[in-house]
Amino acid sequence: MINRFFIKLLEFYKKHISAGLNTRCKYTPTCSCYAIDALKKHNFFYAALLIIYRLLRCNPFSSGGIDRVPDKRADVKWLI
Repeated sequence: MINRFFIKLLEFYKKHISAGLNTRCKYTPTCSCYAIDALKKHNFFYAALLIIYRLLRCNPFSSGGIDRVPDKRADVKWLI
């Protein structure tokens, strides 16, 4: 239930706010798409940790690249 609320909020952001900004994301998928995928695959608290970690990595010093949401918790060594 809470995941669906945040997914709708992120979809609104992508459609109405992000579309008007002239910015470019250095990661694929974008941070908002990553957040939606994380909320669809995992429970809210684990998805929130993944999203926060992704946002912390989105800075001028990172190289960017392809960064997909892990399928299982065992794929994320830094949280275990």
